[in-house]
Amino acid sequence: MLKLAKLPDRSPVRLTVTLTPDLNERLLGYAALYRATYGEAETVTDLIPYMLDAFLASDRAYAKARREDPPPAETPAPHRGLKAKADDISGARNSEA
Repeated sequence: MLKLAKLPDRSPVRLTVTLTPDLNERLLGYAALYRATYGEAETVTDLIPYMLDAFLASDRAYAKARREDPPPAETPAPHRGLKAKADDISGARNSEA
């Protein structure tokens, strides 16, 4: 057996969520601060996966719960009521102005 284990599935999963206008504005502000800090512009949709990963990695209660009771292998289907493209949300917000 190789020292390196078989690599996990790295296929991206597309997830669509609905944001409140306030959260959308805060995310846009975060992206602007990111650009000012690092000198590179990144879209909110590019930043969100890394933000979620950092959030989950820093949540001690979540890490403890995963150690004590790992989640099932299957993930539940997304809720049908939460479908909307992130682009649609910021576009809808801009068209209201």
